[in-house]
Amino acid sequence: MGKIIALKKLLVFTGAGVSAESGIKTFRDSDGLWEEYDIMDVATPEAWLRQPKVVLEFYNARRKQVLKAEPNPAHLAIVDLEKRFDVQVVTQNIDDLHERAGSKKVLHLHGEIRKAKSTLNPELLYELQKESIEWGDKCELGSQLRPHVVWFGEEVPMMLPAQEMVGKADVMIVVGTSLNVYPAAALVYHARTSCPIYVIDPGDPLIPRGLDVTWLKENATSGMKRLLGMIK
Repeated sequence: MGKIIALKKLLVFTGAGVSAESGIKTFRDSDGLWEEYDIMDVATPEAWLRQPKVVLEFYNARRKQVLKAEPNPAHLAIVDLEKRFDVQVVTQNIDDLHERAGSKKVLHLHGEIRKAKSTLNPELLYELQKESIEWGDKCELGSQLRPHVVWFGEEVPMMLPAQEMVGKADVMIVVGTSLNVYPAAALVYHARTSCPIYVIDPGDPLIPRGLDVTWLKENATSGMKRLLGMIK
């Protein structure tokens, strides 16, 4: 396996497997149950309309979990890449562990749990100064605040900028995702044919055909350690 040399722009695409090593659970850990909740009951627009207080309770619990978590060696290895490359992180994760680890450029495809947004105007975003969003917390327009996350069935507003970033990358590293959650998984198809793609995941990712893909069947921490060795 060759070494990565003379590369300028590096795109790191991360999924739940990176956050899981910091103790953050994923809904795929247990047959669609996310901390004892059915995902359709807490992460869809319909759930919000039907039982908004339950949805808020669920995300308040997840936010507390995120605040207790710490970046793991995989996060730090990604930061280490910034010493040699122009690194852009695109993540499916809604936590802020990349930022806390030190990554300077992070795009969140599915939102950020430590922010709230208006239900009337989704462009009105608010940095949360507390652990929870309560029923009755309102935006400046007077509408209820909701978590700043993309629910199943909603559009992914940051998909287009992410596609453009992938298209400009000299190399792409995919970490902690099985590449089967769409539309995010389709990002790899926006890489140039000359762009090598390194997939780090212990499972069985859907490896795209027609692309220059190297698969490291390891977890995020060990896979990133191995990749850094290849780069050095």
